[in-house]
Amino acid sequence: MKAPLKFFKILFIWAIVLGLQNAFSQSQKSFQEGEWIKLKMSYSGWLKAGEATLEVKNAKYKDKPVYHVVGHGKTTGPISWLFFKVRDRYESYLDKETGLPYKFIRQIDEGGHTKDIEIEFDHTNKKAHVNNKKHNVRETYSIEKDVQDMLSAFYYLRNNYDTDTIKEGDMVALNMFFDEENFKFQLKFLGREIIKTKFGKIKSLKFRPYVSAGRVFKEQESLTLWVSADKNKIPLKIKADLAVGSLRAEIVERKGLKHPFPIIFEK
Repeated sequence: MKAPLKFFKILFIWAIVLGLQNAFSQSQKSFQEGEWIKLKMSYSGWLKAGEATLEVKNAKYKDKPVYHVVGHGKTTGPISWLFFKVRDRYESYLDKETGLPYKFIRQIDEGGHTKDIEIEFDHTNKKAHVNNKKHNVRETYSIEKDVQDMLSAFYYLRNNYDTDTIKEGDMVALNMFFDEENFKFQLKFLGREIIKTKFGKIKSLKFRPYVSAGRVFKEQESLTLWVSADKNKIPLKIKADLAVGSLRAEIVERKGLKHPFPIIFEK
């Protein structure tokens, strides 16, 4: 069973863009240093599959103050010791004003499949300098304007897209660079819902990314995302229908949020 392995890639690619079209102007940022979020994952609704965390820190990159975002993902329980173990770490250093990434780090161990990649972005010359540390290979690629990595995109878009005027069916696209490839990500706004969480009922915004059907997904529209309909715009729930079974991720812990986290009814 490799579905949970695929889901960690989904989580860190798609959960990072949960903020697409559901954030607001840079003058009122949606996050701050110290924000920390934890999501729990399950397979087919009952089997514990793993957990993931996202954390925002203050740091310096080449003497410039930046946000240092760190994401961790791992399998737990039976999935980890019966099938395979996943230990993933992602990092992004992003400009505090523009939200553009300066450096991205991907260190993964997924059932013995490992990668250790660092990417430095030169937005002025539209280049990405990729250092494959595992194979000791350095290459340079052309990138699109205002390109984002898989972590920085989440935080950039939380601060730069307005949700007050979005309508059901609206689409948004974003330039992204992952490993050695440029691609355009699209997301469709499905509407507003009140969903149950560990903390109580919360107003949410519902989205659907458009992904390629094939070995992992049942069809093109098989991934659904819910984010909080407040000023924080944090991920609440992810549901993915896979070729075999389904996977869910739900928020279980949060701290250091910049804004109040409104709950309609306490649990």
